[in-house]
Amino acid sequence: MKQTNPLESVYFIQLPEDFKFTEKAMHIDQTIPLPVQKKDNEDPGTFNMDELTEEQILAGLLTVMAYDQENKNILYYRSLLNKARPNLKKELTEAAILKTKNADWDFAEEIYASLRGFDPEDIATILNTALFFDQRADSYRSSGLTEDADAYDSDALFYYRQAMDAEPAVPDAFFNSAFYYLKKHNFKEARSCFETYLALTCEMSDDEMGENGIYKKNRAQQLIDEISNRNMEDDHFIAAHDLISRGEVDKGLDEIRLFLEKNPDVWNAWFMLGWGLRQKKRWSDAKMAFEKSLTLEGGKKADTYNELAICEMEENNLAKAKEHLLAALSLEAENTKIISNLGYLCLKEGKPSEAAAYFQTVLEIDPSDALAASELAKMDV
Repeated sequence: MKQTNPLESVYFIQLPEDFKFTEKAMHIDQTIPLPVQKKDNEDPGTFNMDELTEEQILAGLLTVMAYDQENKNILYYRSLLNKARPNLKKELTEAAILKTKNADWDFAEEIYASLRGFDPEDIATILNTALFFDQRADSYRSSGLTEDADAYDSDALFYYRQAMDAEPAVPDAFFNSAFYYLKKHNFKEARSCFETYLALTCEMSDDEMGENGIYKKNRAQQLIDEISNRNMEDDHFIAAHDLISRGEVDKGLDEIRLFLEKNPDVWNAWFMLGWGLRQKKRWSDAKMAFEKSLTLEGGKKADTYNELAICEMEENNLAKAKEHLLAALSLEAENTKIISNLGYLCLKEGKPSEAAAYFQTVLEIDPSDALAASELAKMDV
């Protein structure tokens, strides 16, 4: 997170009447103060009008879009950007997606803020913003930055709700929000979102939906059935997750055991039992729960193998731990949590160079991963 005010890097200048760019440059109303981005390493008070570039103006306008959306001249500034860059929205969206893919989180967040300021009514941008914060939260959580991850989850939910409130309704807003709620184990909301998605698309033909749309409809129905068949909206199941998440592990374990008495074939429930037992450092009992989860329909998940590996490492069963981590990696090849654990396993095995390679891989996937960076710093590589 940036600690300084980004608007401090912007001048608001009044152009002289005789000022001109090239003939093809944007037309500017010289009576309205113009935001201009300072050049790198420019000292205060050294601004030179003769060296002003169109790029500085565009950068200044985008900064205003991101951080000063109540500016009294915002409509004029938007019109300037529209005229200067007719394809601006597409260009910025592509840039934001690329920055997100490269885990350049701060830059991507700034671009999305500019996009929202440029066109506040564009629901595609609102939904893309929600997805961005969702991904950022996942990345931070896998790096052990739980508080930051929770904050970005809240940001994601804020924009998902905006997208779902759009008129006319946007089906993808509900489809993507459903997966956010699944991640939070809020199965009631997830089911509601999937059902809304299906209701909004029920009269669309296969040609209208396209291959991806057909897949989404089938996936939504599949997950609705799974939530229903496994009774995942049960109060004991929901209470167990909430209690374990906030550290009341013993109470959470009681709740999930009550759920399992009536629903013994739900892999998620056995996983939750193992998750709680691992937090109590009951490694053998946790392993039994995770192993049971793997035997049930839908239970062969990367997270389950990863959790099993952690228990095996704690009991110094390093060969078994490696077996489980490689199984997890075969399911999710770029899961940085799993790759980091392979690094920790190598450290336990006395193989620092192999461990360093794993931590370096984590940073290649997610340059912001603090734990991997910390381990590499300790190893002085």
